[in-house]
Amino acid sequence: MADDQDKDSKTESPTEKKLRDAAEKGNTPFAREVPVFASTIAIYLFLVFFLPNGMARIGETLKDLFEKPESWDLTTSGDVIALFRHLTWEAGALLLPALIMMMVFGLAASILQNMPSPVLERVRPQFSRLSLTKGLGRMFGKPGLVEFGKSLIKVGAVSIFVVLVLWDDYFASLDTMFSDPAALFHMLGGDANQVLVIILFATAVIAVLDFAWTRHHWYSELRMTKQEVKEEIKQAQGDPIVKSRLRSIQRDRARKRMMTAVARATLVIANPTHFAVALRYVREEGDAPVVVAKGQDLVALKIREIAEEHKIPVFEDPPLARSMFAQVSVDSVIPPVFYKAVAELIHRVYAASPQKRRVN
Repeated sequence: MADDQDKDSKTESPTEKKLRDAAEKGNTPFAREVPVFASTIAIYLFLVFFLPNGMARIGETLKDLFEKPESWDLTTSGDVIALFRHLTWEAGALLLPALIMMMVFGLAASILQNMPSPVLERVRPQFSRLSLTKGLGRMFGKPGLVEFGKSLIKVGAVSIFVVLVLWDDYFASLDTMFSDPAALFHMLGGDANQVLVIILFATAVIAVLDFAWTRHHWYSELRMTKQEVKEEIKQAQGDPIVKSRLRSIQRDRARKRMMTAVARATLVIANPTHFAVALRYVREEGDAPVVVAKGQDLVALKIREIAEEHKIPVFEDPPLARSMFAQVSVDSVIPPVFYKAVAELIHRVYAASPQKRRVN
């Protein structure tokens, strides 16, 4: 019941991170019927393109063996072994292309579904895999029942179609048994071709259904609850509370450094209460004044308070203070548009206190 409730709560599609983590752990959709279908195609191609020539070669070998037995010396055990080696070689030459084609087609079908990658998680020993309860659950659970159903469908469908196709040839096959053997092999070859086409069609249908169901089942198993999505977003982007706290700490530290820099300012330009911009200008340090601190409201009042403590001139110029507060950042040189207005104020500072020319 708890598992059903947990699955019902998984209403959200899996995120890219969830899909990527599943793939890294080897949890990828894999339809077993697709390689079976590919191997069936390989067998069909073998029967069409390779078997006729191979059977002709085998037939010639057997013809020589049975029609001209005197040409085969079987007086010793070595002769018998040589004969069996020869027949085995001919049979191997006939069946080897089939084995290679089945292997290549099966591997290609597997690789096209999912690119192979080493997953140590799959080979790591886990005692949970030895659980009898989980083993029975896999056998009699939904995936196990689906596999059993696919097997029944394959056997049933193929059997029914084979019987229907061969029913018309039943009596003809009996008559052929008493006629020329070549006709019998020709008829059996035609029936085998029909049976293989039926098997190929049945496996194709089952492979398509299995591929679709496997993908759907895999995606459904990876669905997430809303809480899981929220937790993943927090991990990817960081906890908003923590990030807010860090930004607050950074602002406090920057404000403290800025307030410390006010003591080194040459002058402060202020709106009476709302804005304050502290500038430093020493000819040896640069060609233009630098904003060492700025603020509004309480910060502006604190800047003015520090300036008064260190006997730094404060000039009230509301338009200039507002403009510089909006356009110039801390530790930046003022733009040329403010040169004339600021130069007049610096001239007044130096005229009133010549020692300001020295580097503080």
